Amino acid sequence: MSGTGALSGIRIFDLTRILAGPTCTQLLGDLGADVIKIERPGHGDDTRRWGPPYVTDAAGRPTSESAYYLCANRNKRSLALDISRPEGQELARRLIARCDVLVENFKVGSLAKYGLGYEDLRREFPRLVYCSITGFGQTGALAPRAGYDFLAQGQGGIMSITGEPDGEPLKVGVGIADVMCGMYAAVAILAALRHRDATGEGQHIDMALLDSQVAWLVNEGVNYLVSGRVPRRLGNEHPNIVPYKAFESADGWVILAVGNDRQFRRWCDFAGAPELAADPRFATNSARVENRGALYARMLPIMRRKTTAEWVDGLADLGVPCGPVNDIAGVFADPQVRARGMRIDLPHPLAGGGTVPLIANPVKMSATPPDYRHPPPLLGQHTEELLRELIGATPEAIADWRAAGIIG
Repeated sequence: MSGTGALSGIRIFDLTRILAGPTCTQLLGDLGADVIKIERPGHGDDTRRWGPPYVTDAAGRPTSESAYYLCANRNKRSLALDISRPEGQELARRLIARCDVLVENFKVGSLAKYGLGYEDLRREFPRLVYCSITGFGQTGALAPRAGYDFLAQGQGGIMSITGEPDGEPLKVGVGIADVMCGMYAAVAILAALRHRDATGEGQHIDMALLDSQVAWLVNEGVNYLVSGRVPRRLGNEHPNIVPYKAFESADGWVILAVGNDRQFRRWCDFAGAPELAADPRFATNSARVENRGALYARMLPIMRRKTTAEWVDGLADLGVPCGPVNDIAGVFADPQVRARGMRIDLPHPLAGGGTVPLIANPVKMSATPPDYRHPPPLLGQHTEELLRELIGATPEAIADWRAAGIIG
C-alpha cells in the first residue's frame, strides 16, 4: 500500500528483476508509491539466489534471501503470477487496470508474446505510463540482444577510462550502469506522470543501459567531443584538475582534491613546501595539468610525512578538500555517514535477529521524506492480499488459481 510520501496514491506494476528495474521501483516505493512486484511462481527474482551472503535465521543458517536481493527490493509487495499462461495474463490486465505505471525489463518483444507489450495495452489503458528498461533500447541493430551492466560499462566507454594507466580496463566496483539507468528511469516516470496528470495521456518510456552509460560519461565524453582526443585511463587522477588523486599517507591513504590555485597554495604552505606554489610549472592549474608527472613526483614523499587524520583535519581548517579512503566497514562506521542515517534496519520474517540491515535512501525532504513500510518481500508474500485488495478476488478463486499454478 502507498505510504505518506510524495508519491502516495501512485501504484506501480513492477515486472522487473535483477538491478536496474528494481533500483527504479525501490526509489519510487521509498517516495510513497505502492509497488507490486510480479514474480514467477517458484522462482522469483533471480537475485534472490545471488549469494552468499544470505539472511541468516535464528540458528545462523542461511535462508533463501540474498543480500543482493535485499539491496533493491524494499517497499514492495510480492505477487507470484505466471504471466506465460492465458489465465495469468488476464489477471495481470485486471491488476494493471488499477495501476498508474508499468515498469518492465524483459527483452524487446518478449511481453508482446503475452499480450502485455505497450502496443497491446495502450488503447485499453490510455493513462498508463509504461517504462521499458533494456540493454540497448527498443531500436537499433542491437535492440534484440540481452544487455548486462558489465557489457554496458565496456561498450559505453567507462571501462576505458577506469583503472591505472598501464593496467587493464576496469569496471566500476558496483553495477553502476544498472543503477544509473534505474535512476534515469525513475526521473522519466515522474515526468511522464506529470504529463499524464496534465493531459490524461500516458506514454512509453524507452530506457537503455547503454544510453544511460553514455550519458554519464559527462565531462570525459564532452572532452572528447570538443577536442577530438580520446581520454585515457588516469587511475585516480582527474583529466582537468591537478592535484586530484589518492595519495599514500603515513598510515593509509588519503584523497586530495585541489580545485583551484588558492587551495593549492594553502596545501603547499601546510605541507611545508611553499616552493612548489612559486614554481611556474605548478603555479596555475593549467600548468599543473601539463606537468602533472613532475608535480606528483614531488608530492608523493611529502604526503607520506603525515597520517591520514593529520592531513584531513589540518586541511579541513584551511578549506582544502581532503578525505579518507574508507573500506566498506569504515563507511558505515564513519561519523558523518552515521549522522546522516544511511543505515536502516527493517523487520524481516526470516532474520534470526528480527531485522535486516539496509542502506537508506539518500534523499532528504522536509515535507515528504522517504519512508520504509515494507522490508524486501518473500516470494509471493502478498499474493492473496493483493488479489483481494485490488480485484476483490474470493478465497475460492484464489484457491483455484493456486491449484492450477497460475499464482504461487
